[in-house]
Amino acid sequence: MRMATVEITKENLTETVENNGVVLLDFWAEWCAPCRMFGPVFERVSEKYHDAVFGKVNTEQQRELAAGFEISSIPTLMALRDGVIVFAQPGALREKEFVEVVEAVLALDMEEVREAIAAQNAR
Repeated sequence: MRMATVEITKENLTETVENNGVVLLDFWAEWCAPCRMFGPVFERVSEKYHDAVFGKVNTEQQRELAAGFEISSIPTLMALRDGVIVFAQPGALREKEFVEVVEAVLALDMEEVREAIAAQNAR
């Protein structure tokens, strides 16, 4: 059995995203009170979904990653599906809301997502 959440660093981000269809990232810091509130929610939900990777990005230790993802406030929840960012939102979610996000990401039709991205890029 694998760990429910994994620490994401610039060393393992690419491999994690390339080798997993669904990756949910929690950008956080120890000094951030809303992050500390959302942390246990992220952990509990991660234990329910074994077909996704739940990664924690400590923005203090991984400043390059935080900058690369243009994180301006924490916590920020980001979801990637097949290497595409399909959800990104700052703020702590309640467990019910987070479950809805996970379910929506898992249910996405990535063919439609890719077509929408291609159409947007063609403009």
